[in-house]
Amino acid sequence: MVNSSVVNTYPLSNYSFGTKEPKMEKDTSVADRLARMKLNYMKEGMRTSVEAILLVQEHNHPHILLLQIGNTFCKLPGGRLKPGENEVEGLKRKLSSKLAANSPNMQPNWQIGECVAVWWRPNFETIMYPYCPPHISKPKECKKLYVVHLSEREYFAVPKNLKLLAVPLFELYDNVQRYGPVISTIPQQLSRFQFNMISS
Repeated sequence: MVNSSVVNTYPLSNYSFGTKEPKMEKDTSVADRLARMKLNYMKEGMRTSVEAILLVQEHNHPHILLLQIGNTFCKLPGGRLKPGENEVEGLKRKLSSKLAANSPNMQPNWQIGECVAVWWRPNFETIMYPYCPPHISKPKECKKLYVVHLSEREYFAVPKNLKLLAVPLFELYDNVQRYGPVISTIPQQLSRFQFNMISS
């Protein structure tokens, strides 16, 4: 775990990208996803998920790596933790499953930094809040966003059915319509960090 208010961001061109077998989504629609969430809640209780903010730079401006599904939907790499799983270890596992090559000696060095945001899903609905509403005693999901410090060079293997995009902070800022409330507020959450733009 890296606790630092300085984030070294390296040029996007430092990183190499390949592909690997598709990672199919478990659900074909939002309704399916919420139904599966309900089922899992009955079995395991509140869902805990972790997502990574991976930063690179282009033109001396921070960019976040997002996975794009289809033509419109973007999400942060990460996912649901197993019951009782440690958040940091779980995030490393999820990042490797989404973005690491299948070869054990090509695993990126995931340096998990601090948790910058916590979002709550009070009901089996798409709406999430950056706080748990006071009348909700049994939230259905808690989602935590962590800054991940990338090494100077890494190889990412992207599932064939997904695209990995580097999106500038200025495009994300306040762009709820395109990216949703969680991703569009990341620029505010990162504002207390100092970005060390390293050009190589």
